[in-house]
Amino acid sequence: MAKETKIPPDAEKKRHMADADGGEYSAFLLEDAEDNRAMRFSLSFAIVAHVVLLFLPLVSFSEPEIAEKKPERLYVMEPVKWEKPKPQPIETLPEIQKTKVPIPDPTPDDPEPFVRDLPETVVQLPNVDDVYFPTIPTAPPAKEPVGPIQVGGDVKAPVRTFSPSPQYTEIARKARVQGYVTVQTIIDKEGNVTNVKVLKPLSMGLTEEAVKAVKSWKFKPATLNAKPVEVYYVLTVNFQLQ
Repeated sequence: MAKETKIPPDAEKKRHMADADGGEYSAFLLEDAEDNRAMRFSLSFAIVAHVVLLFLPLVSFSEPEIAEKKPERLYVMEPVKWEKPKPQPIETLPEIQKTKVPIPDPTPDDPEPFVRDLPETVVQLPNVDDVYFPTIPTAPPAKEPVGPIQVGGDVKAPVRTFSPSPQYTEIARKARVQGYVTVQTIIDKEGNVTNVKVLKPLSMGLTEEAVKAVKSWKFKPATLNAKPVEVYYVLTVNFQLQ
């Protein structure tokens, strides 16, 4: 049996109007009603499908499966015990028996050597007084050095006997200049200071005052083999304000 199709009231009204106007308009109204019905059905199905798809993930995450925890395995390591090796007995080798074998004479035909006792010879030594020892020559006297020499070794350093202090210049005193002036000199055989050469100077006239003071100093001269000699000698003059 064919299923009856229910026509909405608006469609029924339109169909009556269409019947009144003509057949073409009635057919158009029927198609429009069928399209609206299909669209409403599709829209309802889509909404239901989306709701189902959204609900499924929530259900799956809301009740997660709890995995059973497996018990952990414990491994116990037993220490290895090492036993000392047993001492092995030392094997003793048998002693080798030694036998003496006589060596044959390589020259049996040669006669044996003849040993004759000789009389002892007596050697007479002269008396000690009769021995002559030549005199040992003495070393030549040491030559005296020519010119000044360095202090050291057998050369004894000179000893200062008179050393007046240098004068402080007024400008150096006001500027409060302090320090050392080092000079190299030659001290002759009489102990006088000569050939003064400045090695480390000071400013504001202190170098000149140091040279002037050093030239007036007196020394006990240096000696070599107890004899006075000329030597190079370095002197230091100290300038300090009190």
